[in-house]
Amino acid sequence: MADQNFVVHDLSPEEVSKGIADGRYLLVDVREPNEVAAEAFPNAAVVALSAFDPAAIPDPQGKQVVFACRSGKRSVTASLAAQEGGLAYDKHLAGGILGWKAAGLPTRLGG
Repeated sequence: MADQNFVVHDLSPEEVSKGIADGRYLLVDVREPNEVAAEAFPNAAVVALSAFDPAAIPDPQGKQVVFACRSGKRSVTASLAAQEGGLAYDKHLAGGILGWKAAGLPTRLGG
C-alpha cells in the first residue's frame, strides 16, 4: 500500500461549520470517550481513533465525511486509515476542537 499517495485536505472551522449547516458534511470526532465527555462538537458522530474501524463510521448518506480531533493530528491519521480501507474520506478539520473554539464556534458538554 505504500505506493499509494493518499491526500488529506484541510478545512477551516468556518468551512466545516457551514458545510454541516448546509447538510454537506458529516463530522466524525475521533477523540477518545473521556475527551468527548468533557467537551464535544455539536452534531458529530464519535469513532475513537484508539479503536478506529472505518466500518464504524455512520453512513454519511450522501454527505462528505470530515474527521476532527483535538488539534488536527489524529483526524489526519483517521483520514489516511479510512483511505487505506478504501473509503474516499479525504477531509479533516484543521486545528481540531481547539481551532473550532478559537473561531468562536459552539461546543457542548458531554458526548
